[in-house]
Amino acid sequence: MVNIKILGSGCANCKRVEAMARKVVDTLGIEAEIEKVTEIDEIMKWPILSTPGLVINDKLVSAGRIPSESEITGWLG
Repeated sequence: MVNIKILGSGCANCKRVEAMARKVVDTLGIEAEIEKVTEIDEIMKWPILSTPGLVINDKLVSAGRIPSESEITGWLG
């Protein structure tokens, strides 16, 4: 199972990243646990300067921007 974390306060961009990640997971038909990390103390454990952040299997793959669906597919594939 893939573990995906969305790092952010719950802003519109964070919600977009979450929606895109869910769409890619559904498209690929993989099992994934998607977790929203909104606590600033938890977010600060990752080396990001701005949100949203995307973590896949404990590896930060994107921060401070909205990745494309094809990027997310590549990281999950």
